[in-house]
This record gives sequence, structure tokens and C-alpha cells, in this order.
Amino acid sequence: MINREWHLLSRPVGWPEPEDFSLVETEVPVPGEGQVLVRNTYLSVDPYMRGRMSAAKSYVAPFELGRAMQGGAVGEVVASEAEGVAVGDHVLHFLGWREYAVVDARNAVKVDPATAPLSTYLGVLGMTGLTAYAGLLRTASFKEGDSVFVSGAAGAVGSQVGQLAKLKGATRVIGSAGSDEKVELLVEEYGFDAAFNYKKGPVGKQLRAAAPDGVDVYFDNVGGDHLEAAIGSLNRDGRIAVCGMISVYNATEPAPGPRNLARLIQTRGRIEGFLVGDHYDLQPQFVAEVGPWVASGALKYRETVREGIEDTLDAFLGVLRGDNTGKMIVKL
Repeated sequence: MINREWHLLSRPVGWPEPEDFSLVETEVPVPGEGQVLVRNTYLSVDPYMRGRMSAAKSYVAPFELGRAMQGGAVGEVVASEAEGVAVGDHVLHFLGWREYAVVDARNAVKVDPATAPLSTYLGVLGMTGLTAYAGLLRTASFKEGDSVFVSGAAGAVGSQVGQLAKLKGATRVIGSAGSDEKVELLVEEYGFDAAFNYKKGPVGKQLRAAAPDGVDVYFDNVGGDHLEAAIGSLNRDGRIAVCGMISVYNATEPAPGPRNLARLIQTRGRIEGFLVGDHYDLQPQFVAEVGPWVASGALKYRETVREGIEDTLDAFLGVLRGDNTGKMIVKL
């Protein structure tokens, strides 16, 4: 049996190019004691993976050259040498970018396709959803009555942040997106009070028009001009949760910082970065609260699904381009 997996061949400088990667054929691995063999069904591709392609010191180890890359995946157990995990079980794990994976059972989380579609465990009910939940409620200290601005709001995390804020009693939720279609989606389907296309004019000007009374919380997925605009519209005691800065991930020169940081003195504002890995203690609370909203349709989600292991790289590059609406998923 043949397994196919994506390897990183060289570390991209600027925008990743196809020649930096290779789809490699290997033998299907055999599980050892305490391990399971998983045939992956869905793979996750996410913006943070761009950072792991660099050798720069970061919060997570870089991908190894000439080795299979990693990422969230969910699949079916087809062989097991571990107690408590049987053939036919479905598990969530972190050995994506490949068709088959041998996973230590202690690192596999059983999921139930009868409770929710398998793909949702990579998105709305998985790490993506917990990122939105922890960033909004813990890092940004959201409270009922806040006005919230979300950048990259049509993406997997951003769309969930805006909806959570509405469900939790935000007075106004504003989102930015990169197309008129996504702007319409934010307002018509996700219930944002206002949204704008950041490609159609200065972000600061559009934000002031959408939030004339300012914002109390900014959830940052973009950085750059969005972060500067949010600081400019921040209310007294405003909070900024920095989840990502996709605008600078492929930069080859240091990106300039916001020019108006001094305004934080006036507003007593706070900027705090966060990583979802520091907040897994919220997982039971997150699932208990958000699961019923997803099941009832109160919290909506979209997925952009690509087909086949061959399309995994372009799906990842599509995330960097902003091609996705909601979570980008690769179905094998």
C-alpha cells in the first residue's frame, strides 16, 4: 500500500513557491505498541503553518526539511495496537499533510461523526473554534454591551468571533473582508451589524464610518493597517486580542508598526497576543456552550473544501491568498 505525504524541501523566502514542496510516495507505516494507524479523511490547512516553514525561532518548532509536514487531521483507525482505541473509531490528531499516519494513541482524541460532521472537529468545534472562544472571552475580556471589530472576519476564526460576540450580547459587531461577496455574507448570514471591503478604501476611514461610537474590542487576524485603524477607533479601556497577522506572513522586510501606539495612553488600551495552546483548559466549557449553538444553527459556519491530497498545497496557498470562506478543509 502506498502513502502520499507533503514534504518541505526548502524554506520559502517571501511567498511560498511550489518548488519548495514535494508530494512524496512512501509505504504505509505500521503501528507499534500503543499506536494506531489512521487513514486521514480531512486535513486542515491554516495560516500559522507559514511560520513553521521558516527556521526562525518561534513558539513551535519549524517543519523539518525532507520530512512530512504536520497539521490537524481527522480520520478512521484502520489498525490498532492500543487499548481503548478500536479499528473503525474516528480520531482527531496532528499528523496531517498525508494520507496515512501512525499516531500515538495518547495523542489521538476520539470523535463521533454521529454527533457532528467529521470536518467540524477541525473547524467550528475544534482548534479554530476554541481560538475564537478563548481569544474573545479570555484574552479580550469581552463583556456584554461591548462593540467589537473583527478583521479577516469571513475566515474560520473571524466569522466565529463575530457570531460569539453577538450571541454574548455585543451592542455592535463590525467585520472586514476582502470581497463584496464576503461582506454580504458577514451581514446577511453571520449577523454582523456592519462590514466593509478593506480593498475599497482606507481601513481607518471605513472603520470610523461603520463604528462611529468606536470599538471596545478588536480581534486581530490581519495586523498592519487594520491594527492601526483599530487603535485609532479604540474606546476608553479598549482591548485588542492579537490572534494573527496574515498581512506580514510573507513579508521579506520588517513590517512597520502602527504609527499611533501613543493613543493607547489616552484610551488606557491594552494589546495582548495569545496562542490557543495556552487555553485548552477552556475546551470542556467551549464544547458545552458552543456545541448546542452549532447543532441548533444559532452559530453558522462555512467550509471551503478542496478534494484530494494533491490539492493540499494549493489549498494552503489559497488560505494565504484569502480564497477561503470559513475554514479551509482538504477532503481525501
